[in-house]
This record gives sequence, structure tokens and C-alpha cells, in this order.
Amino acid sequence: MTDEISFFTHDGDDLVPTALACSMWSDDQLHGVAVSGALARAAEQCLAATGRTDLRPARWVVDLFKAARMQPCTFATTVVRESSRICLVDVTLTQGDVRVARASATFLKPTATAPGAVWQPAERPSPPPLDVAPESDQPRVPFLRSSSPWSQNFTEHQNADRKSSWTSAIPVVPDEPLSPFQAVAAAADGASMVTNWGANGVEYINTDIALTLARPPVGVEIGLLATDRVEHDGIASCTTAVFDRAGALGTVTVAALANARRTVDMGGVEYSDDGQRRATRV
Repeated sequence: MTDEISFFTHDGDDLVPTALACSMWSDDQLHGVAVSGALARAAEQCLAATGRTDLRPARWVVDLFKAARMQPCTFATTVVRESSRICLVDVTLTQGDVRVARASATFLKPTATAPGAVWQPAERPSPPPLDVAPESDQPRVPFLRSSSPWSQNFTEHQNADRKSSWTSAIPVVPDEPLSPFQAVAAAADGASMVTNWGANGVEYINTDIALTLARPPVGVEIGLLATDRVEHDGIASCTTAVFDRAGALGTVTVAALANARRTVDMGGVEYSDDGQRRATRV
């Protein structure tokens, strides 16, 4: 642990995982929230180096093709395409000489809304009420909702019901403010938990993250609502709505594989706001 909560610390240009970045799948595996947040930080830094301040993130795709270990992480970025209205950035995460993840960010230039009427749903997801989850930019235990109301008690939500989550994102590194894009990129990995967490725990592990954004978040509080899930032969296609306190802002899809031999029992853990985790079930 560091004095200031974060997923990584610096080692030159590399990032070294802290205990907060450790996955529940293994004691030597990074979770996707930390990986996606760190990749998004690298993509933002690459965009900043181009001098483009007129673009904003619209699409974020991460391939989690090899388990990232609790080891130093190196990031390489490439501007694939840049024009007046778009900048496409690729990011690769390596550990040693091994590539473990890659990401692609599409940054677009905002313009005027087209005049024609287009369908959109009448109902949109909403955050927990303020008396349950007051506004905050500080990291804290996620709030969850299923057939049980919003709470931070994971055991109450280990069921086969539709789920929502509400998180205050953890900084990637301790000495930099977390950007809204990093916050939503990190939170997007939670789409797998919201859609694949059932009565036995989380029995599927996602292989990717595909996030699209109509606008940036207004802060670092991010909500996810399960909207669809299709599963066949151990492969699941899952979709969530993304929202903040200002309303809906995008969508996340993930592809996941059955991983029942290493089920994560979310009903048997309890978290504190500083990231400490303890078992509540023997």
C-alpha cells in the first residue's frame, strides 16, 4: 500500500502495481480496472503530446489477451491516424518482453447536433440517492443494486438478478489527478461483474472491454447498469449502460469466458474504503 491510494506507483516511465491492483482471480494477477485505467492514462498522454485540445474520447477498446501479473508495466503508444476531426491512438502494455494487453482510443471533435429526430429510450439509469451515496471524488467501496436496494454489502447482491454499480474511481498513480476519461475507462471493466455476477459468484472472466462515449463524464463517479446478456457454450456477450450524475453517457460491451473452476465468491468478501479486503465467509 502507498500512503495515497492508487493502483500503481512510478518506476521511471514504468508503473509498478500496488496491492489495490491485485485481482481476485489470482494473487499474481492485475484486475482489468487497473489495466484499463493505466492504458487510458497512456492514451491521454499521447494525445496531449500532439497538442490537440479540441478532441474528446468517444471510443475505447481493450483486449485483455494475457493475464497481467503483479510486475512492472511498460506502455508504448502510437498515433495511428490524425486529422481535423479524429485522432486514433494505440497503446500496448508489456511486462518484460511479453505483451499482455492492448488498447485503441478514438478521440473525436465535437460538432453541432444534427437536426433530424432520432429514437432514444425514454428511461435512463440513475445513480443512488444522495442520502445513500453523497457526491464524492474520493475512492470508496462501490455501491451495488440488484433486487436489493443500493448498498455496499456485496453479500446482499450475490443473486441472479439484474445489477447496477456506482463507483468513485481510484487514481492510476498517486501524484496525478484522475481524469474523467481514466475514471470511466477503468470503471468500464466493471461491466463484466455487473453482467456476469450471479448466484454462485462471478463465474466468467472478460477478455475485452469496448466502451463508447457520447460525452465525457462530469467527474469520476461512474455508474453501470446491465442491459443485456447472451450466453452460449460458455461464451457470454454482455452489455451495460454507462451513466453519471448528469445522466446517460455511453455503453460498454464485454465478451467473457466461463471460468467456473476459479469462481470469485463476491458474497464472501468485505471491503474498506482504503482498499483492504477481508473474507467474511470461511
